[in-house]
Amino acid sequence: MSIRLVEDVSDDTYVLEIFDIRLTPALPRLGHQIRWEMEGHLKEAVDLTRVTCNVIMKFGPVKMLDRTYGLPELLAGVGGRMSGDPRLPAGPWKQAWNLHLPDAVPVAQHRIRLRARTGNGKNFFALDIPLNFSHRFRLAAAGGSGASRVFHSTGCWA
Repeated sequence: MSIRLVEDVSDDTYVLEIFDIRLTPALPRLGHQIRWEMEGHLKEAVDLTRVTCNVIMKFGPVKMLDRTYGLPELLAGVGGRMSGDPRLPAGPWKQAWNLHLPDAVPVAQHRIRLRARTGNGKNFFALDIPLNFSHRFRLAAAGGSGASRVFHSTGCWA
């Protein structure tokens, strides 16, 4: 899998201002674990157990998935779980999840559109994630295990 960019498409109206997203390893492989770390600032208190996430996954023009999950349900679906107190006050926020990438993903370029809302209906965050699941990248990723920043709030790093 190749991740070129995790793009924050949130604006000033969103509750979470994202400063950084870090994925380890930099070139994760299908069927293996990845660590997703997010750091930002919450503009108001949020109960993460009530956050809903709309996930749209497209393969070219074809929509493969369009489903809304609760954040705990979404994390559990990829082997992650929330830790600590899920009811967070306004202020600095940092969270890390260990996720397991599924084996059974079609070999293709995919786009994931992730939109999250708080329990009271406010926009929480918005991410666009282009992925390239191909044999060529999966084999090339076997030797890489370093961390890579793929997002910054003032720009994008590849």
